[in-house]
Amino acid sequence: TIQGGGSGGIELEAGESFQIVNIEGSQVVDLWAFVQPGTQEFLSTENTRSCLQKLIPEVGDNLYSNRRRPILTISEDTSPGIHDMLLSACDIQRYELLGHVGYHKNCADNLTEAAKEIGHELKDIPSPFNIFERVEINQDGHLAIEPPLVKAGQHITLKATEALLVIMSACPMDIALTNGPDRRSKPVLVRKLNLSALGQQQG
Repeated sequence: TIQGGGSGGIELEAGESFQIVNIEGSQVVDLWAFVQPGTQEFLSTENTRSCLQKLIPEVGDNLYSNRRRPILTISEDTSPGIHDMLLSACDIQRYELLGHVGYHKNCADNLTEAAKEIGHELKDIPSPFNIFERVEINQDGHLAIEPPLVKAGQHITLKATEALLVIMSACPMDIALTNGPDRRSKPVLVRKLNLSALGQQQG
């Protein structure tokens, strides 16, 4: 379980799958993936948009690295399927722009701290795959963050096509509508699936 506002990571071999379960609903999860060993090749939302030629990936779609190689596949999604590949991770500067005074937990720091615990020093923050986040493009071209449509118990399943380090942040945002009208960060469940469990779920 990743507590609201917290982060966690898992290591995956090629072919392994994992699920992210929205325990209470309305919680966004920022996700990064790094091809092992090291952090030089990583999940790239801009290359994924380019390769898929769409803004929101669907079941069966691959997620691509900064070298345009498929590294994750969305194999199942019981949520409404609304995710974001446009927005950057929230950071301390984001909260300052929103009027917050003093330090605020944020996804960028969650990533760097989780990576450091595993032995990686990150110089830059890749744009995350914002799972369950709902961002709409208005007629005037502006972006609007709307409450997520994901409900309690719904989940997404991803399969690694390379050996990966995956780091996730249960977004701490409590000012914008990122995590719902209550503006409260909530816990999520992450579980690695073995082949037999995955077969039972798909069956």
